Amino acid sequence: MEERANLMNMMKLSIKTLIQSALSLGRTLDSDFPPLQQFFVVLEHCLKHGLKVKKTFIGQNKSFFGPLELVEKLCPEASDIATSVKNLPELKTAVGRGRAWLYLALMQKKLADYLKVLLDHKHLLSEFYEPDALMMEEEGAVIVGLLVGLNVIDANLCLKGEDLDSQVGVIDFSLYLKETQDSDGKQDGGITAVLDQKHYVEELNRHLSCTVADLQNKIDCLEKTNSKLQEELAAATDRIGSLQEEQQQLKQQNELIRERSEKSVEVTKEDTKVELDTYKQSRQGLDEMYSDVWKQLKEEKKIRLELEKELELQIGMKTEMEIAMKLLEKDTHEKQDTLVALRQQLEEVKAINLQMFHKSQNAECSLQQKTEAISSFEGKTNEMMSSMKQMEERLQHAEKARQAAEERCTKMKQELAGRLDTCQQQMSQLDSKCSTLEKELKTEKEQRQTLQRELHQEKDATTLLKTELQQMEGLKKELRKLQDEKQQLEKVCEEQEQALQEMGLHLSQSKLKMEDIKEVNKALKGHTWLKDDEATHCKQCEKEFSISRRKHHCRNCGDIFCNTCSSNELALPSYPKPVRVCDTCHTLLLQRCSSNSS
Repeated sequence: MEERANLMNMMKLSIKTLIQSALSLGRTLDSDFPPLQQFFVVLEHCLKHGLKVKKTFIGQNKSFFGPLELVEKLCPEASDIATSVKNLPELKTAVGRGRAWLYLALMQKKLADYLKVLLDHKHLLSEFYEPDALMMEEEGAVIVGLLVGLNVIDANLCLKGEDLDSQVGVIDFSLYLKETQDSDGKQDGGITAVLDQKHYVEELNRHLSCTVADLQNKIDCLEKTNSKLQEELAAATDRIGSLQEEQQQLKQQNELIRERSEKSVEVTKEDTKVELDTYKQSRQGLDEMYSDVWKQLKEEKKIRLELEKELELQIGMKTEMEIAMKLLEKDTHEKQDTLVALRQQLEEVKAINLQMFHKSQNAECSLQQKTEAISSFEGKTNEMMSSMKQMEERLQHAEKARQAAEERCTKMKQELAGRLDTCQQQMSQLDSKCSTLEKELKTEKEQRQTLQRELHQEKDATTLLKTELQQMEGLKKELRKLQDEKQQLEKVCEEQEQALQEMGLHLSQSKLKMEDIKEVNKALKGHTWLKDDEATHCKQCEKEFSISRRKHHCRNCGDIFCNTCSSNELALPSYPKPVRVCDTCHTLLLQRCSSNSS
């Protein structure tokens, strides 16, 4: 007891002097600071108080590092300290490791928290300390409360280069005499001053303010994320609207480009007809006016120059058509993306319909169960009503019997009034009969009361059944509403499917128009007929030509293929009879014919 009290007083004094000196020096301390060294010496003595001696193969071992190792298991935050202490090669004894652990815990400002975790698990500390040790008694909890005030201090302690194994601390009592000496010569005034929990309360307030600030920061972050999400939603809706508008604009542009291309084709056809007519007229003029040959030659040269200009204009028109084709291909890709998005929306709507169908099935099952329960309750009520009628009939018979008995009693009394002297024996018999009748009447009254109670209970049951029936009607109404909603959703689904089908038809029509435009371009450009010397390999299978594998021209595209890759024959606009065509042109022409027929 005396040792514990002395260690407590020393601990209070060392903590007070350390805090005061740290506040005067600016709260940053080094390992050479004397009050800090003396604090560690006192803390080491407190941890050594009441330690059990453990026997090993080497000899007896008594170190305070054993209980400090438990902190790593109880508090996972202390694992960094334990690993850093174990990784220090300079430490060779358990005492040195314990001192290094205390240094690191003080630098982390969690020394009080770690020791509090140890004190909360005293069943584990009992393996290392005696029952009367300072850490097992109330003084240990007081020391932990005092250590909370050290969180105000910032310590910069260097563990490298220090001999912690053989370090022996000496307490300098001159630092404490100025504070502990009282006016009466007693040493209790300084100790009571140390018990002031001002720093502890300040530290707790600081922790609470930190937690409040963290919570406010989290709330602000959540509000910011909410506002961002709302802005993103609004932006997404705006994007959807803008994309729809762009789609409509692109459709209009496609129609305009198609109309322009058709107009240009018609103009070129008319020009060619006019040129043919002029050529015929000039031919006739040549036959008729042979003498004016030189004049006609000059006129033909002028016409040739004009034709060259028209050719240049046609080449420019071809380039414009190619650009329009590229734009149309981009439009088709965008429309395919929108189709994919619409299909995803359709799948979501179908999933919602399935959920609603399952809900309606569950509601129908519950309705069937409740209707069965209602039918069973109605049967019970009918049975109860029949039993009630039977009981009422019994009551009526009993009342009639009672009335008859009363009438008989009155008659007998009238008859016995004149014959009292002669018929006393008969009177006694009649009295006995009256008593039995009264008992029967009492029993019948009790039965009547019980029947009335049962009637009340059955009425309550009927009211409950009526309320359940009303609830069932409400459920039926809800079911009807759900069925109406289901029908509306099915209508919406059908409308969306029709819209998708229409979109697919529009896309297929646009693709056909694209192919027609490509054909027109090909007709304008003209297929390049490859020479035999230019091709050494088949364009499709890329096999090399030889004496056995001969070269064959495709009459549609003009490329050179082998016999297997160009074994198909089809009638072309330029060739009325079936001609050799490659596989790719064969499939394309067949698809085109099928689409045109449909």
